[in-house]
Amino acid sequence: MTNIPPEIQPYKRTAWKPITTDGDGALTASKFAGKPWLGKHEKWPKCPCCQEPLQFFLQLNLNQLPEALQNEFGSGILQMFYCTNIDTLCDVDYEGWEAFSDVHFLRIIQPEGEAQDVEIPKTQDFFPPKLIVDWQQLEDYPNSEEASEFGIELNDELYEDNFPIEGDKLAGWPLWIQGIEYPNCPICGETMRLVFQVDSEDNLPFMFGDAGCGYITQCKDHKNIVAFAWACG
Repeated sequence: MTNIPPEIQPYKRTAWKPITTDGDGALTASKFAGKPWLGKHEKWPKCPCCQEPLQFFLQLNLNQLPEALQNEFGSGILQMFYCTNIDTLCDVDYEGWEAFSDVHFLRIIQPEGEAQDVEIPKTQDFFPPKLIVDWQQLEDYPNSEEASEFGIELNDELYEDNFPIEGDKLAGWPLWIQGIEYPNCPICGETMRLVFQVDSEDNLPFMFGDAGCGYITQCKDHKNIVAFAWACG
């Protein structure tokens, strides 16, 4: 492992890389793409711009996360949908890179009552499903910009090449592409924290802009407030 400068070691966080297998799983399972949990009378979310079904990106069963994260992000199922319609300019017109944009739909639901064995819409190419079967625990550290906010100056290029961890991951430190961009909770105004990093072309065959990276964040005090944003170079 890279030699971690001693001054940054107190800011270590644990991150978990998803271990996946091709194929779908239970409606309540943690997964990329596939079939989400939808209530018996729910309709598949649509884009307010093009009216096409949103692409189902990710579902996390918060009750089945690694033991160290039990109750950290609340309970239930976190879901993320996003408009990937290439025939329209939804992502541009609705600023899909911004938190709380209307072209993505995020929520935490409690899977109570009867679910429907939903049919995946056939109006566009939907991503192949990947089931999350386990998590790889890793050490993660902030980048130099976040470290500077703690009064720490990092100049070790080898360190910068390894942290924060790239790719899809649960918790840890965000791999900021342009700068620190935590959104604020619309209820209390507090800075939201990283739940899950969705990187370009890792477990999903999708690129955010020019090899960008996306971030699902949550208000620590209002756990039903979740958002997604991305940035590219």
